[in-house]
Formats: sequence, structure tokens, C-alpha cells
Amino acid sequence: MRPSSRRSFLNRAGLFSATGLLATLTQPAWSRNLEQALLRSADIPPHELAGEEDFWYYIQQAYTTSPAIINLNNGGVAPSPRVVQETMKHLHDVSMEAPSFYMWRIIDQGREPLRKNLAKLAGCADEEIAIQRNASEALETVIFGLPLQAGDEVVLSKVDYPNMMNAWKQRELRDGIKLVWVSPELPSEDNEYLVQLYQKAFTSKTKVVHLTHVVNWNGQIMPIRKIADAAHQRNIEVIVDGAHSFAQFPYTIPELGADYFGTSLHKWLSACIGSGMLYVKKEKIKNLYPLFAAPEPKSDDIRKFENLGTRPFFIEQAIGKAIDFYDMIGAQRKEQRLFYLKNYWMSRVKDIPKVKLGTSMKPGFGCALGLVGVEGKKPAEMETFLFSKFKVHTTPVEWEGMKGVRVTPNVYTTTKNLDVLVDGIEKYAKGGF
Repeated sequence: MRPSSRRSFLNRAGLFSATGLLATLTQPAWSRNLEQALLRSADIPPHELAGEEDFWYYIQQAYTTSPAIINLNNGGVAPSPRVVQETMKHLHDVSMEAPSFYMWRIIDQGREPLRKNLAKLAGCADEEIAIQRNASEALETVIFGLPLQAGDEVVLSKVDYPNMMNAWKQRELRDGIKLVWVSPELPSEDNEYLVQLYQKAFTSKTKVVHLTHVVNWNGQIMPIRKIADAAHQRNIEVIVDGAHSFAQFPYTIPELGADYFGTSLHKWLSACIGSGMLYVKKEKIKNLYPLFAAPEPKSDDIRKFENLGTRPFFIEQAIGKAIDFYDMIGAQRKEQRLFYLKNYWMSRVKDIPKVKLGTSMKPGFGCALGLVGVEGKKPAEMETFLFSKFKVHTTPVEWEGMKGVRVTPNVYTTTKNLDVLVDGIEKYAKGGF
């Protein structure tokens, strides 16, 4: 942060003012301060606000994360802010008063308003959105529901998420489709190379291409729209795995050129654990079979993909508060902060001898997720060292030539947290264990 920016920010945010001190006393202090900071920072451009630690301190106070560890594995599953947790707990308690009445007749009546809010966030029609439990369920609905036949080809990548690769392998075993694999060398800052890799795999028998928007192993952002356009020119359908991109940085699903899209909402949207979303382009719904049996499987109603039976409605309805919290921060602010945090720690370790970065620091090729390794060292050993010596929680990666620990901060992460990470990486690289 710039010199003297602390006091200048606090002045701009009104936190030294009588207004800040005399805010409603029934409102928690962290909430009052955050409200004031948000109101008074409206004129600060997102790229400038990205480094204002005092602003993000008030965001941090909206979470209940443990002070005992530094959680830098938000890419696996992110914690929900207080307001989302409290909503979920409240709805759970209400459900327990008379489950069959309150769950189905009261709480589940919020499903259609929630669908509309998710559609607004996704930039599509609400009749194209189904509420799911995670990205795997959403994407497997598509993978197992497409009417493919023996000999049909599907193009996918060896850096896709394992659950999705295994689903396609099951279809290959069961139905005799042919899987065509591409193996991108990552990280890459050459979109033309990545597009050509997929284009070369397309043939007259290719029916589907499966694309991962943000590669979970190292945070590589793929040029989805360019690949999708190339696919559509050949009448190839496009599935997009948006588990790690949705709500990490702003875009709309139609902008990607996706026919089908699945994501987890308990990652970057910070909804409760066990919430996800499926998008199916309106004209594609009719011919896609639901994963769980529906009364009319050939219906063009998106709701046919929600026939799961009894499920935790209180978790689903808390998604709405996660959307509110995301909107409160602002998509551009969040993107800029996450990119700033990734480059903050990477810039401090990139010149340490033996340290190897596995993620681009350039805009458009990476955002929050970063991969770092040390020559001659095993990722699992590095992960253990960082946690045992510094209480920094990361996740080890060793996949398709990518080796290291994956670091995924979130909006509640501070630069002080990342300074501890940097210290740990430096000591590990120098053999300080």
C-alpha cells in the first residue's frame, strides 16, 4: 500500500468521522465499519482499491475464519461470510420446527426468485439456470445426458478436472464413444497456441468439446470463446467447466459461447458448501436427459434437472445472501483484489533461487490461483513444511508436468498473511528445514 494511504483511506471512508462513530449501535461494529468503507470508497477505481489494506480489512471482518491457520486453499472450497452462515443456520432451525411444512411450503418457495438472481449474475435467461449441489453434479448431468452414440468423438484435455475426465471415461466404456485428448503445456501466455491445440483435434466425427475455463491445477485462464467459436463453426457442442471462474472474475455465460456450463457456488461466490449451478442454452434443454429421472425427460423446462428429491433447502436459499455479498463488494473490485494478491506474493518469490512459478502474472492468463514449486523438492513435502512450520494451508499439485503447491487467497486474505507465505517459501527453498 502507498505511504500514508492508511490515513487517507480512513479519511475517505469516513471512519474518523462522527457519522462512522454514531452509526446504529445495534448493528455489529464490523458491519457498521464495512458499510461506511463501502459507501465512501465508491469513487476509488478498483485497481487502486486493490491495494488499500484497510478497506479489505473490513471485508475480512465479515468472515469467521480461524486465526490459528492461514487458509490459502480457497480454491478447494471457500468459507462463507457471516451473513451467509447466519442465513443458512436460521433457515435450518426454521426447517426443524416442522420440516415437511417449512421446507416445501415456505423455504422452497424462494427457488424461483433465487433462479432469477443467479440468471442475472450469469447474464442469461432464468429459464436456462438449474440449481445444483456442485460443479461435478452440474457437468455430469450434461456428460451423461447428451445423446451420443458409439463412434462419436469428444475432445477434452488432460488438465481437466478428474471427476469430469472419469465421467467421460465411463461414457467411453459404456457407450463406445471415442475420447480425443489434448495436452496443453502450461502455463501459457499464447492464446493462439491453445486454440490451435483444440482445433487440430477436431474431426468430422467430433460432437462435443469439453473446456475448463480456469485450470484448477495452476489457475491458467483458457481462451474459451475463441475455442467455442472454432467448435461452433464445425457444429460441435461446447461444455464449459466454470467451477473456478464463476464469481472469481466478471463475465457472462453467453459471452463464453457455452452451450452447457456448470459451476460450484461454494468456491468463489462463497455460498454454503454443497451448492452449485447448471446452465443449459434454452434450445438445448429438450434433448438433454436429466441425471435424476424426471416425469418428462424430453421437456424443455430447465426444472427437470432439479429432481433430486429431499435436499437441504436451507443451503440453497442461503445462496441469495452470497450473491448479495458478492454484489456488495463488486465484481471488478473482487477481480482486481484477487489478481493483486496473487501477484503480490509471486513478485516476492519469483527471483529466489530454485523457486519456479507455474502461473502467469499477466492479466487475462491468471487471476487468484497461483502455483509455486522448488527445484528438486516434492510438492507434498513443501505443503507439509509450510503448514507445520508456518501454519499456511495450501494444496500440493503434481499433474501433467505441473509441480508445486497451489496458493489460492480470497478477499479476506491480507498481505500480512501472504508475507508469512513468502517467508515460508524462501526458507524452504534455502533448505531451512
